[in-house]
Amino acid sequence: MHLKEGDKAPELNITDQNGKVHQMTDYLGKKVILYFYPKDLTPGCTVESCDLRDNYEKLKSDGFEVIGVSADAENKHQRFIEKHHLPFNLLADTNKEVLNRYGVWGEKKFMGKTYDGIHRTTFVINKKGIIEKIISKVKTKHHTQQIREELSTK
Repeated sequence: MHLKEGDKAPELNITDQNGKVHQMTDYLGKKVILYFYPKDLTPGCTVESCDLRDNYEKLKSDGFEVIGVSADAENKHQRFIEKHHLPFNLLADTNKEVLNRYGVWGEKKFMGKTYDGIHRTTFVINKKGIIEKIISKVKTKHHTQQIREELSTK
């Protein structure tokens, strides 16, 4: 990963599940939890997203916007949101430009096979658009708690 804490968050400029374009500048003045996950409707990604959903009101009251990003298309994001009642936007980076800007797209190994994919990573971005925390060893079942603990040790 080429980004580090203290860096300016790279631009987004991609669409959500409804086709609305999101840019990082839209979030200046807000704290953002930007989480990158491999694939909609898969076990680990569902657990992670539902943990953030279950703690969404608490995160909102702490001033955070939650945004998920994967390479899935808008219509798949829509199904994921509907099935699991996710209250936040999921961005569709089908051309992998944002995934590459954030350094989360790359070589992975699983069961002896090597392939390109998304490295599950969360970026906490402050109101000025600066990366405050990068979490690369995501605990899917307790991700909200992990985020809160990471921020309290900063």
